[in-house]
Amino acid sequence: MSTATAVVTTRTGGRKNRDRPKLPWGNPFVYFLALVVIALLLAPVAYIVLGGFRSNSQITTDPAGFPGPWLVENYLSVLQGGIFWRQVLNSAIAALTTTAGAVILGLMASYVLARYRFRGRGVLYALFAAGLMFPITVAITPLYIVVRNLGLMNSLPGVILPQIAFALPTTIIILVPFLRAIPDEIEEAAFIDGASRIGFFWRMVIPLSMPGVITTGILAFIGSWNSYLLPLFILNNEATFTLPLGVQAFSSQYSVDTARVLAFTSLSMIPALVFFSLFERRIVGGLTGAVKG
Repeated sequence: MSTATAVVTTRTGGRKNRDRPKLPWGNPFVYFLALVVIALLLAPVAYIVLGGFRSNSQITTDPAGFPGPWLVENYLSVLQGGIFWRQVLNSAIAALTTTAGAVILGLMASYVLARYRFRGRGVLYALFAAGLMFPITVAITPLYIVVRNLGLMNSLPGVILPQIAFALPTTIIILVPFLRAIPDEIEEAAFIDGASRIGFFWRMVIPLSMPGVITTGILAFIGSWNSYLLPLFILNNEATFTLPLGVQAFSSQYSVDTARVLAFTSLSMIPALVFFSLFERRIVGGLTGAVKG
C-alpha cells in the first residue's frame, strides 16, 4: 500500500513540475550575468570614446565623468591631420593584401588536401594544424632575421608576407571540411559534362565553399588590421606605420594631451568594430558549416 502511494505521489509531483509555467523571458539570472559581462566589456570602449569629447582639464578633474560641455575639436584635429589617414591607408593595404593572399593560397591548398589522395596527405594536413600552436610571438625573432635578409625592412611586404603565412593554418583548417563535404557525384557529373579540374574548381568548388571563404577572409582581415607586434619589429619609418602601431606612436608623442590621444584611439577602433559587427553572422555561419563538414 505504501509503495503504490509513493508511486502515485511521484507521478503527481512529476506532472506538476511539467505543468509549471515557464517564464517567457527565460532565466533572469542568465540575463543579469550577460548584462554584467557586456557592461564590463563595453566600459573601456565607452570611456575612450567619451574621453575624446572632453578636455584635459575635465579628465583631470573628473576622470570617470561625462563630457560637459561636449567638445569635438579633438576628433576634428585627428581627422584633419594627414597622419591618421596615412596609417589607415597602410593598414587597409596590409589587411586587404593579407586577406587576398591567405584566402587564395589557403583555398588552393585546401582543395588539394580535401579532394586528392596522395601519400603524406595526413602528415601535410597535420603540419598545417600544428601551425595553430605557434603564435607569431614565438617566431618573431626568426621572422625579423628572415625579413631583414630579404631586404623587406620598413616596408609593408615585410609585414604582409608573414601575416599570410600565419593566417594559412586557420584558413586551411576551416576550408578543408567545406571542400570534403562536396559530394563526389557533383564532381563526377562535372567531369562528364566536360569540365576540367580547374573548371570544376572555379565553377563548383568556390561557390559551394563561399561561406568558409568569407569566414576565413574576415578572420584574416581583422587579424591583420589589429596586428601590432610584427609591425613593431619590422616598421621603423613613421611613413609605413599601420594604425595599431600609429596609436602607440601618437600616444607617446602627445602623452600630455590625453583627450586627443583618446580621440585618436577611438577613431582607430571604429573600422575594426564596424567590420566585425557587419560580418559577425558570416563568421558564426562559416564556423558552424566547418564543424558540420
